[in-house]
Amino acid sequence: MDVLRISAFSENGVGGNPAGVAFVETMPTEAEMLKTAAEVGYSETAFLSQAADGWRVRYFAPETEVPFCGHATIATGAALGARFGAGTYKLELNDANITVDAEPSGDGGWGAALQSPATWSKPATEELTKPVLTAFGLSMKDLDPRLPLTIAHAGASHLVIALASRTALAEMEYPYEEVKNLMTAADLTTISLIWAENDRRFHARNPFAVGGVYEDPATGAAAAALGGFLRDSGWLKGGEAIEILQGHDMGVPSALTVEVGATKGESVRVSGGTHVIKETAAA
Repeated sequence: MDVLRISAFSENGVGGNPAGVAFVETMPTEAEMLKTAAEVGYSETAFLSQAADGWRVRYFAPETEVPFCGHATIATGAALGARFGAGTYKLELNDANITVDAEPSGDGGWGAALQSPATWSKPATEELTKPVLTAFGLSMKDLDPRLPLTIAHAGASHLVIALASRTALAEMEYPYEEVKNLMTAADLTTISLIWAENDRRFHARNPFAVGGVYEDPATGAAAAALGGFLRDSGWLKGGEAIEILQGHDMGVPSALTVEVGATKGESVRVSGGTHVIKETAAA
């Protein structure tokens, strides 16, 4: 099949997180989609088939299916915009219905904005956080006391670890297989390590070991979950937004904008720019 390769959440036309986008007549088997995702080699590939009221979408990492992927949704928005024009597109996921807006950008490309699945957050248990912190070489003194260790969800679950310093974020490393096992047992899609530069700008790093990827350079699903958590905690109010800078420590600069409404649990808007890596490639 032909797979579009699009980088999502690029910053000033560079960087971002590459995703595959495959338009298919009917959904391939799971084995075929896993094989294609592994051959594409990106953290996720989105598979789209036209439905009566929009598009059926499934997301596959090289090693597993994921219920929701933000950067692949942004790439999907750009691909739909390029094929069918600007507008709002309805997407049917495994467990939710969402939308993505395709928006022309000034450089002749496409930006996109997704409305995430519903959000929730809850305190993370010590049973989970103690081994995770140990694996990352962190202790309580490394954490930002304003933001407790939390499981945040927006179509997928993420462990949010707020760090007290930019240095601690830059020095992130972890034993891959050990953390992958911890994430699998806790049904986590990523571990979201963040540092608050100020009230409206965050820096993030997102290990994605369960998907076969050491680190994601831009993670829209985790950004949506973080937005929901910040609203739940009172950090953000309805109508407010944050900027997330990610990928800089990887040499792949990425920028994500997160906007929240006033109601706890409702969808979060995540937007960013894109650029095409390669028009098509046989997978």
